[in-house]
This record gives sequence, structure tokens and C-alpha cells, in this order.
Amino acid sequence: MFPPPDAPKLPSVSVVQGQDGWGVTYTSTQICAVKGSTVEIKCSYTYPSWIYDQTYKTYQTTKVQMKLWFTKGTNHNPVDLKSDSDYTGRVEYRSNQKDCTLRITELRESDSAVYKFRFITNQQGGSYTGSPGVTLTVTDLQVQVITSRHRQDGTQVQLKCHSSCLHDRPSYVWMKNGQVTLRETSSTLRYSFFPKDDISCALKGHEEFPSPSVYAPKSPSVSVSPSGEITEGSSVTLTCSSEANPAATYVWYKRNSQPLSKNSQLILSSIQSSDSGEYYCSAVNKLGSTLKSITIDVKYAPKLPSVSVSPSAEIVEGSSVTLTCSSDANPAASYTWYKEDEDSLKTSGHNFTISNIRPEHSGSYYCVVHNNRGTHNSTLQLTVVAGNH
Repeated sequence: MFPPPDAPKLPSVSVVQGQDGWGVTYTSTQICAVKGSTVEIKCSYTYPSWIYDQTYKTYQTTKVQMKLWFTKGTNHNPVDLKSDSDYTGRVEYRSNQKDCTLRITELRESDSAVYKFRFITNQQGGSYTGSPGVTLTVTDLQVQVITSRHRQDGTQVQLKCHSSCLHDRPSYVWMKNGQVTLRETSSTLRYSFFPKDDISCALKGHEEFPSPSVYAPKSPSVSVSPSGEITEGSSVTLTCSSEANPAATYVWYKRNSQPLSKNSQLILSSIQSSDSGEYYCSAVNKLGSTLKSITIDVKYAPKLPSVSVSPSAEIVEGSSVTLTCSSDANPAASYTWYKEDEDSLKTSGHNFTISNIRPEHSGSYYCVVHNNRGTHNSTLQLTVVAGNH
């Protein structure tokens, strides 16, 4: 048997990529597919039917001994997809002569890669890899919120099931809380959305590969850092986070005040006693909103005490008077009363009452206010007028 006149006569039997008669042709070098679907990467390959062996001075028929697809390894040391555990039971090679089409089922996003076909023949050095290969991109379906309008009976929304890879018009299924309970089969859905709803979509026939769900913000988690006691003059950061899809935006505010921050964190620098109170985080997306509060309790030493005497008129011998001391402090302060030039305390508490007052009660009285953050005091002058005898 003689080869055709155009059979290659090579100076050696080594085969190099690009050599005449050897080749791999891909129908497309860029393919986009949806997660869960099936893709075919169409491919054909050619090789010389005969090769002239200079050593034996004869033509040798070329036979394919192995063909494989790979994404891992090198051209000369590839990992066959059929032996790759990531593809077990999901790949099929077309067995027709010179047809190297690859079929992958139940596509995963992790299947995104560059795929190359390689074949090995009985000829010495007679192997070939089709480079640069085919780039496969696997994308998930996404539910897009096209419009939304908040009403008392729920949020009216228009949703779209979208993938950059879908060019025809497939049928869809829409799922509420993971169940196929919605009848719409087109790519768009009009729906009255409630806070506990989550909506996803899938290609009809591939319900086991739904899109990520869209849902209103869940109840936020709020925290304060650093944790522990908050003292006057320190700085604290309030943080709010909420599960939501689409992602939530955040607003921090204090009761009956304007927004203090429009992101997930609120930083209170050099915090003051007036910063104590309840703070609210609102988490919002197009499908709804939710609210969570946190109480900030700033600890501080007693402020300058206020002291007063009652009655405030002239103090006459024989009458009764009450000295009162008050101070803003957190935690609450203790009060003690002393008279100047006397070591022993007169009384403990806000009020110090002197009954049947006498001239010798005249003098300076001071109130000492104390908590675990500090001490402060104020003085009051008392003058007793002698009565008529």
C-alpha cells in the first residue's frame, strides 16, 4: 500500500506544534454558560495519515493512541478531565473520528477555566495540544431588582432573572422561600414582597441550581467597640451589620435626632456624658428595611455639685433649715456633708437638715460627692440671725 503523493516526508519523525497536517480547531475560543446547565465545546483535530520514517525508509500509518481534555497540568504532563475528581461523572468525549467535542454537564462556577484538547499518536513525538484552548466562563443566575415601591400591604417589586450568558429565551421557574410556588415562567416577575420572603429563580428543568435569593434586610447585629465600660473622653465605634440581598445601606441616628452616620459604623470621639442614650441602626435595601437599637451608657465622675438652703430667706435662730446637694454623675454618687474646721461628718445623703438652729451653727458647710470615677465638692455659707428674746 502506498501513501498519497502529498504524504509528508520529514527529515525526522519529531512532530512540532504548527507543523503541516497537525492541528486542533475549536469552533469558539470563548464560551459562557450558566451554572447547572450543559455545555459542548466543539472541536476537531487533524494529523497526517502517513509519516515517512527515515530510519526504516518506509511510510508508517498514523494511529491515535490517546485523546484527552485538560485544564490542569502542562501540555506535556496534563491531568485528564476523566481522572479529575472535580469532574467525576460529568464529562463525555465525542468518540467519532477526528471529532474531539467535549460535553460537560451540571456546570459549576468552579468549572470556569481554559480547556485544551491533546492527542497522542503512535508516531515518535507524534503528540499535539490545541493551544491556546477554549476559555469557559460559568456564571450564576442573578435576580435583579428593577423597580420597587413601598406600600402598607408590602413592597411592590419587579424582578428580573438575569445571566450574561443567556442569549436565547429559556423558560424559568420562580421560587419563594425555596419552593416553586410562583407560576411565572418568563424572566421577569411582578410581586408583592413581604419582610420574611426570599425569592430566587432557576432555569426550567434545572431547579436544583437556583440563583442566590433576594430578600429584605434581616434583623441587624449591632455592637460597640471596645467592649466594656465606656468612660467620658474615650472613643467608641458602633457597628451594624445585616444579611441582605441586595446589600443593605445603613443609617445611624439617636432618638429624635438627625442621621449621625450613613454607613455601617458610627464613631463617637471624645465621648461626653450627653452622648449617653439609645442609638438606632436602620438597614435598608430595595426590598425593605429593619431597625435595631443599642444603649450607650457613659460613665463619668461627678460634675460640680449644686448646693442650696431652704428656706432661702433669712435664717433665724430656732428655725429649721435644710441644705441640699445634687450632682450629675454616672454611676450615681454618694453624698456627705461636713462643716469647715470640723473633722467629723455631719450626715450622709443629698439633704442635711438642722432643726432648732442656733448661732453657733453659722459657718461654711461643704458637700463632698463621690463615685468610682472621681470626687467633687461645693461649699455653702450659712449665717444664723439671733432671735428676739
